[in-house]
Amino acid sequence: MKPQSGSVGRREKAMADKRKRILDAARSLFAERGVSRVTTQEVSERADIAIGTLFRYAATKAELLIMVQNEKFRAAIDDGLAASGSPSLSGASTEDQVMALLSPVIDCVREQPENGRQYLHELVFGDPREQHRSAGLAEAWRLEASIVDLLRMLPDVDQHAHTALARVITAIIHVTMTATLHLDDTPEEVKAVVRSQLTAVLRSPARTGG
Repeated sequence: MKPQSGSVGRREKAMADKRKRILDAARSLFAERGVSRVTTQEVSERADIAIGTLFRYAATKAELLIMVQNEKFRAAIDDGLAASGSPSLSGASTEDQVMALLSPVIDCVREQPENGRQYLHELVFGDPREQHRSAGLAEAWRLEASIVDLLRMLPDVDQHAHTALARVITAIIHVTMTATLHLDDTPEEVKAVVRSQLTAVLRSPARTGG
């Protein structure tokens, strides 16, 4: 016997409500104390749901962190795309446009450095088949593809080199934002480090084979 549409709608609404409560609870606790000092039990209590219910939405604390950060990461990429495509940057250098794209992402990851570092680590080294990691990796590929689009404006770069250059740039971002060396750096200091390496990569004769 098929469930009536009304019951399906109520069930989906209840699931969406629980997911929102879990996200809101995890987001606030991680922001207050950092992911390492929060337990899944505390998240379930703040969300006012049973711990078993929480595990149906995220099986581990790492997955909870990824759920939270994915939403922020997605919004930061959207902000970066809007900034890099702004009329105010018309005619700006490719470096300026790439940094306009990356700046909101850096701000997002460095808003709470511990959480941001752990998020990037989990995306790179966790199981890519896991639902929340898969969603986060899709956003990472979107960011990389957006960098490729900006690099296409460089007239002296072989068309096949754009993707490789974008991969180098995303590696620079990852290392700079996760390295212990830069743990205490402000977002602006991180941007300065990324920019200096971006400049070196984009202005190197080796990138064109010259």
